[in-house]
Amino acid sequence: MHNAKLMSFVSTTNPDKARTFYRDVLGLTLITEEPLALVFDAAGVMLRVSVVKELTPQPFTVLGWQVPDIRTSLNELKAKGVIFEQYGFPGQDADGIWTTLDGTRVAWFKDPDSNLLSLTQFPE
Repeated sequence: MHNAKLMSFVSTTNPDKARTFYRDVLGLTLITEEPLALVFDAAGVMLRVSVVKELTPQPFTVLGWQVPDIRTSLNELKAKGVIFEQYGFPGQDADGIWTTLDGTRVAWFKDPDSNLLSLTQFPE
């Protein structure tokens, strides 16, 4: 599978809210709407937002984006109403950006179904 194209999946119980969030808030291109999924282009990776009847959100990150400047990305999302999670980790600032010992910076937020998503900026 080393040369096969990766696909990613996340689930929703409310495709209308998911469409608005992933398209209008995160800025992903909606490729198609199917009865069982919304299909987005996420920088060349297919993201299938599967429509399900029930969903139990996981307590860990299910999707994440590597960004060049986490502060800029965080502020852009905050301006669109995204709320970033606070976990009280040592090194997590008031905006929700946690800096690890190696300098990696991570911030978490949730989609309308409470799926945990993240932004990550790796040190240069």
